Amino acid sequence: MKKTNKLLTGIISATMMTIAGCSNDESLPPVPEGTDCDDWEWEADEGVWECDDDGSSHYGHYYYGGKFYPSKSGLTKSSAYKTYKSSSSFKGGASGFGKGSSGGFGG
Repeated sequence: MKKTNKLLTGIISATMMTIAGCSNDESLPPVPEGTDCDDWEWEADEGVWECDDDGSSHYGHYYYGGKFYPSKSGLTKSSAYKTYKSSSSFKGGASGFGKGSSGGFGG
């Protein structure tokens, strides 16, 4: 009986993680391509990608609208970002599973 309970718990946990991860990843904007950053992390509060590649000159920079921003302050002062943040297409403010989507889609 203990083995069955462990097996069921493992299956249910894996299924829930898969469902939560897939549904959220589909709603995120695509990972930026054509940059010198090979590892990305979704920053849910800002609704943008952050470069998480410590070998990149853009490590720790936020990315929005084809541009890198070295700080959150620089990002939030951008007029393009302000427009995005106040629009219905804003993907920020999400919590939980979106954070930590490093490596991108298939990367």
